[in-house]
Amino acid sequence: MKSLKDKLQQHFVNQLVECEFNRGELTIHIEAEQIIPVCKALRDEFSFTQLIDLCGVDYSAYGHSGWETKQATEHGFSRAREPFSQIDEMDEGFRYAVVYHLLSVQHNNRLRLKVDLIAETPIIDSVTSIWHSADWYEREAFDLFGILFKGHQDLRRILTDYGFVGHPFRKDFPLIGNVEMLYDPEQKRVIYQPVSIEPRTLVPRVIRDDNRYLQPHGEAKK
Repeated sequence: MKSLKDKLQQHFVNQLVECEFNRGELTIHIEAEQIIPVCKALRDEFSFTQLIDLCGVDYSAYGHSGWETKQATEHGFSRAREPFSQIDEMDEGFRYAVVYHLLSVQHNNRLRLKVDLIAETPIIDSVTSIWHSADWYEREAFDLFGILFKGHQDLRRILTDYGFVGHPFRKDFPLIGNVEMLYDPEQKRVIYQPVSIEPRTLVPRVIRDDNRYLQPHGEAKK
């Protein structure tokens, strides 16, 4: 993999933003404008003929956690004791990323390709013309994250329902959603209405050893 890293750095000397080798995995970062020429070169010159996965990422809450598990006490975790503030929507800077996982069967190599997208207009060229398997992956990233793939022939939602509003994998999307769906026996059809459940925080149960229930080794509990 290190030899592959050197070859990629030499070949894409003007396209690479970053090339990192960590824990046996190779990741290259490029700008969105370079996605088509770089992917074509990876397929034709480096034999990465298979796109095995494509996914979106929302970094708006990266590095922040609602659960301070290292400081857990008998009163519960931090999220249970302190109100969890709603994540503010980002309007500028890099917020999203598209991650491509590639496989070269010929050379038995795997590669991760990562592209950062700005928050205001998360748009990138579609790679369906290079790898046909990107079709439904790009639809999924559009449906869940709202990332637009320019040149995709059928960029429709693939997981959420018809008429769904919003993108559920964005960090600022409410956990309980905005509407709920149910069947109305009077109207004899499926209807939508505002969410009726109240937001609540689920506190994980903490199980600690209790000497009252510990038995000496070899003795059965009576």
